[in-house]
Amino acid sequence: MNKLSGVSVELVRKTDKDLVLIFRGLPVYIANSIRRACIADVPVLAVDKVYVFENTSVMNDQMLAHRLGLVPLKTPLGKYRLKEECDCGGECPKCTVYLQLKAEAGNDYVIVKAGDIKSEDPEVYPLYPEIEIVKLAPGQKLELTLAARMGRGREHAKWSPVTVAVVRGEPVVNIDEAKCDGCGACVEACPKKVLRVEDGKARLVDKLGCTTCGLCADACGKEAISVDIDESSSILYIESVGQLDPMDIVIAAFDEVIKKLDDFIVSFGEAAKAQQVAGQAAEAGGKG
Repeated sequence: MNKLSGVSVELVRKTDKDLVLIFRGLPVYIANSIRRACIADVPVLAVDKVYVFENTSVMNDQMLAHRLGLVPLKTPLGKYRLKEECDCGGECPKCTVYLQLKAEAGNDYVIVKAGDIKSEDPEVYPLYPEIEIVKLAPGQKLELTLAARMGRGREHAKWSPVTVAVVRGEPVVNIDEAKCDGCGACVEACPKKVLRVEDGKARLVDKLGCTTCGLCADACGKEAISVDIDESSSILYIESVGQLDPMDIVIAAFDEVIKKLDDFIVSFGEAAKAQQVAGQAAEAGGKG
């Protein structure tokens, strides 16, 4: 558990694809800004332009380009810039990576898959090579160059690094052992099975699994159990598409929120100063 400015962070679970964190002392509405940044503000690579040199498949160029844009690409952290932050204005090696897709069907049908896409950067590649793109009939051919650039989810969903991002308050389940007779009614009523009878008393065995539906409390005839939400603590769950590690997504989301706050402080200060100057000028004009 790490502490920073009165907020404690507990890592509950981390895998290559998902992450669960508990922020204690961080209200849900603040944690929600991190969740939104994970979805919309953390940049990743995706195909943005497709240069078609030959396409004799049944799929038209526009549909083919759309499909290719939705193929998730592994994104090396910090290697590529956003187009608007690059000196070139777009499509230089600092902000763009090129990939090639060439396929041809001989005497048999051929299914072109994401794994057939070849990148000039070995660190950038299709995450799921079995994604099917198009089926070529005998004699049909594809020759394409793909330009992938960094972008944000707020521009298009193909640039969002997460499939799921959820924030909720931490469940609080109180069991009054003096009233509980271990009847098990609450256990039967719980849809998530987070309760169990042990030593003649109801016990909470999976706190994070609790959805705070309150069915357990409704089923208890002794009023021995109550369910609430701790609004001062937040549970963040994210599931990565795979372009970035889940922890890197959360860290980048924090950085994006901090940048927005810094920009707001600067803009607010400039606006306040301009208003003050205008007020002083108006006052001086009135005296004149």
